[in-house]
Amino acid sequence: MASGILYFLEADTRQRDPRHRQLPEVVEVMGIMRTGRPRRRPLTPVAAVIDGIVAGAAGTVCMDATRYLRYRRTGGTENPKEWEFAPVEGWDEAPDPGKVAKRVLEGFTQREIPDRWAWLTSTVMHWSYGSVWGALYGIAAGSVRRPNPLLGIPFGAAVWASAYLTLPQAGLYQPIWKYSPKTLAEDLSAHLVFGLGAGTCFWLTSRHC
Repeated sequence: MASGILYFLEADTRQRDPRHRQLPEVVEVMGIMRTGRPRRRPLTPVAAVIDGIVAGAAGTVCMDATRYLRYRRTGGTENPKEWEFAPVEGWDEAPDPGKVAKRVLEGFTQREIPDRWAWLTSTVMHWSYGSVWGALYGIAAGSVRRPNPLLGIPFGAAVWASAYLTLPQAGLYQPIWKYSPKTLAEDLSAHLVFGLGAGTCFWLTSRHC
């Protein structure tokens, strides 16, 4: 409703004083909940992928920030840098994305990856995972005539669901019904933040195209 009122105010102001051009930007910002303005021209596939990769990285930052705040609320004392880039001594301690990368690399090279590569591989995989999903989001959202950052919410839910569908097959996750509702809800909410952050970043970088 507020965006609609601003729209009519802007139209009336434009008729009375053409120098007042700041309201359209206000309307556009307030209109996030609407379908949004059409793009000036369609995104090229390359631009959509690049913007999506950047959006995926931004979404990863948002998700990690959410998890870090939860960590601090439960008594954690490490600073953000120490928490984000915590040491990984070996593959037994590596997070699931790192273990996935290990299996892929070992399958491709037919060589065992030493423990000393666990931290670097896990860190790179963590950020690459979000960026790859962001590229897929960019391809999908880039084809929408009226971009909307809220498209990131179902996207985040899809990323969350894909992990519980595929990783149990690799033996890295348990079947979804073996997790508590609290664990699933916390993981889902973090992924929704990821999706909303990615969707908002993509909207901001592509809306003037």
